[in-house]
Amino acid sequence: MARRDINGILLLDKPEGISSSQALVRVRGIYKAQKGGHTGALDPLASGLLPICLGQAAKFSSFFLEGDKRYVAVGKLGEITATADREGEVILRRPLGDALTRLPEAIAHFTGPITQVPPIYSAVKVAGKPLYAYARQGREVEIPSRDVTIYALKLLDTTADSFCVEVHCSKGTYIRTLIADIGEYLGCGAYVTSLRRTEVAGLPTTMIGLDDLQQMANQKQSADDFAALDALLLPVDLAVGRLPQLTLPSARASAFTHGVRQPLASVVKHSRDFDMHEPLAIRAPDGRFLGVAQLQDGMLIPKRLMAPID
Repeated sequence: MARRDINGILLLDKPEGISSSQALVRVRGIYKAQKGGHTGALDPLASGLLPICLGQAAKFSSFFLEGDKRYVAVGKLGEITATADREGEVILRRPLGDALTRLPEAIAHFTGPITQVPPIYSAVKVAGKPLYAYARQGREVEIPSRDVTIYALKLLDTTADSFCVEVHCSKGTYIRTLIADIGEYLGCGAYVTSLRRTEVAGLPTTMIGLDDLQQMANQKQSADDFAALDALLLPVDLAVGRLPQLTLPSARASAFTHGVRQPLASVVKHSRDFDMHEPLAIRAPDGRFLGVAQLQDGMLIPKRLMAPID
């Protein structure tokens, strides 16, 4: 069967043991989608919410990265691994000491604005190359720090040598680094043994797993019967729901979708209502999503567009 020009967002519950890219390939295969992408990649050991953007939705996937997220993570105390998770080699062991009794203190310490250094085994790029490439080559590289915010950090459970936390954090937060830093603060070290993303800001929390998705595909009445699967897809503009919205006059909407720059004064009465540095979600008078634009020097500049209106 030919690939389909299908547009929408699937909220996938990614299982442990596969990469985000492998999950994307599976979903595209089930939907027979021409195009697709994912946003906010999860490590293979992690499970949980992975937005899969099919068709034109892939153009706007980066906007999911701007929102805050929630995770549930389990940290193993007393050991440090090369990757800050269970998949890495243990490179150091330390006694726990009073780590368990000091956990509430550590939780409070890492709540609020903090500075992180991303793990060497990560996709963060330095000089155009991902950090994991340097790690695999055994090369040392200076890793730039980043400022993030932990809005809430709740201790859910403890065992003799582990702890479970719920994390509500800003974009760009590395949970592996957070757990490792908590372990360092406690003096015994720690690494992630389990990680699950439960929420991405602006999105529903209802997800579907790969096995359930495949089962639905297997139950299709015919090869071209995608009604049940397509019903799971959310609209493309969900990706930009957090952006300021601007509705264009009918006479301007078609030109916008063809990439034409337009004077801001011709499409909006009060330009002061908009931040000149913030992207805008653009709509037609009937509410149809047209794309994303930027304001610059008094002009409305199309940046990412849906299919043109003729």
